[in-house]
Amino acid sequence: MPEDKITIFKQTELFRDLDEVVLEVLAKHSIVKHLQRNEILFLAGEPANGLYLIASGSVRAFRTSADGREQVIHLEKAVTTIAEVPVFDNGNYPSTAAAEEETTLYFLSKQDVIKTAIEHPQLALAAARLIASRLRRCAELVETLSLREVGQRLARLLLEEARNNGTKAERGTKIELRLTHDQLAARIGTVREVVTRALIRLQEKGLIVHKGKDILITDIKLIAAYAEAENTD
Repeated sequence: MPEDKITIFKQTELFRDLDEVVLEVLAKHSIVKHLQRNEILFLAGEPANGLYLIASGSVRAFRTSADGREQVIHLEKAVTTIAEVPVFDNGNYPSTAAAEEETTLYFLSKQDVIKTAIEHPQLALAAARLIASRLRRCAELVETLSLREVGQRLARLLLEEARNNGTKAERGTKIELRLTHDQLAARIGTVREVVTRALIRLQEKGLIVHKGKDILITDIKLIAAYAEAENTD
């Protein structure tokens, strides 16, 4: 069994507490899958036959409205797992998942995961913690979409990008925006035209400087305060 595959399994919250012998068995049973950008991994409503470990790249989970508008539920980046909930509740996949970029995954069947969880309770405990964190994140998404203005949602997303991928600049924190306005809209529950107006408004408020694909956040604390403010006028 390649050591690097086991090392990848050890990096996940779900599998990191398992003994190496158990990880070897899981890794041996896993099936590698490669996706190109925007290639579908599974569709909402399909029977959940197993879960996926994202070894490299990233995957977005989303729902699509009747008019074709996409709402991103969450974005998962390597190294982590996706689709744990339907494996343990015996349901269908609750959302559609697609590669955000070129992505490599390992598929584990429901039978292998459940069998391992029964034989090794630490996996069941890890799954409970992970599912609880997923539920908390969904609750936060509902709060954001229902109680926050579009500008605040966009500010939160830019803050997340700054913390994950930002670089220090002379006048603040710089982000190379790799998402199109359509993709931004899908992440924050709106449409492209509203995203464009929200970016202009953030710049008018002096919170960002937007030029091409580059966004400079002039003051992290100020934009964080704006994202959480009750009144943004």
